[in-house]
Amino acid sequence: MQTKNTKTFYLIPYFAWILLFVIAPIALIAYYSLFDLSGNFTLDNYKNFFTSIYLKLTISSFWYAFLITVFSLIVAYPTAYLLTKTKHKQLWLLLIIIPSWINLLLKTYAFIGIFGLYGPINAFLNVFGFGETQILFTDFSFIFVSVYIFIPFMILPIFNALDKLNPSLIDASRDLGASSWTTFTKVIFPLTTNGVKAGIQAVFIPSLSLFMITRLIAGNKVITLGTAIEQQFLVTQNWGMGSTIAVFLIIFMIIVMIITGQRDKGATSNGKNW
Repeated sequence: MQTKNTKTFYLIPYFAWILLFVIAPIALIAYYSLFDLSGNFTLDNYKNFFTSIYLKLTISSFWYAFLITVFSLIVAYPTAYLLTKTKHKQLWLLLIIIPSWINLLLKTYAFIGIFGLYGPINAFLNVFGFGETQILFTDFSFIFVSVYIFIPFMILPIFNALDKLNPSLIDASRDLGASSWTTFTKVIFPLTTNGVKAGIQAVFIPSLSLFMITRLIAGNKVITLGTAIEQQFLVTQNWGMGSTIAVFLIIFMIIVMIITGQRDKGATSNGKNW
């Protein structure tokens, strides 16, 4: 039997990690947000955030994060569903996850070559007489590459939710005369919403702070909150404004996590309700 003191001792590394690598960095960012370029205390950074420039930037960030999340979900859900029906589903799932182990910068540079004027996509278009097309530095290339990078993180939680779904519930729905669409909308999807919400969190939240892909793939034509933070810290050296944007970005992330918070419900494959 573990005593109360023993359990408390085991929790020390956890609380130390949270303090040093979660609370302390956030507190430091909040601290720097209260100073201007000259190191003087000010609240102007927070006032400036509500100007039209940063409000448009925030709306743009949410819009692109929304598009990336929606397209990822559209592709990920049927893919995860088909994976649960395959014979070697764990192997196929592993093959989908493996690309996420590759360095993000390497994958980004690979797409620069693929979408470039002399890349295979343009070579394919030339065969059909379309001529060279500028695919890089467009909204399409930015969203496509972002979806490719994030889609494994959308597939995995949805696959886990679908794989745990009690198949007897689907059989019961069909026995009662429900169509495939009715079974999906009334049984399958409602009981896998926790997986969908986890996928949305895993895609939408990091999409808000993208900056490297916007620079390399979109050519800085797409500006997000992450890009603004990078520019404030590395270009203008305005750590105060950069920290202020980061504070609001953290607040937005927390709001998204609250909205997409999971509530256990449904039935797993062993028939237990949660």
